[in-house]
Amino acid sequence: MDFNKIAKQFCENITVAFSQEFFVMGMLTGENGIMYALTPQHMKRLSQYLAHQIADYEKQFGPINAEWVPGIQSPIQTKDIMGGENKNIQK
Repeated sequence: MDFNKIAKQFCENITVAFSQEFFVMGMLTGENGIMYALTPQHMKRLSQYLAHQIADYEKQFGPINAEWVPGIQSPIQTKDIMGGENKNIQK
């Protein structure tokens, strides 16, 4: 697979939900998104892989200054563009 030929988008939000049987992860760009279903084992390996990649990045470029805050919203919301309330935002 030639990674240079794959379409690329900036992912502005990721959402995850789960049940006992699987995780559902959505990668969102504006109002477009792709949903992935993963087994718990795949989700755990994805988490480990991401942690490994971040550690390698920080070894090369230095620490990433970031803090995860549950419920944070994108600075650009659908309601801002469409002029109404975004029904997907949980309050």
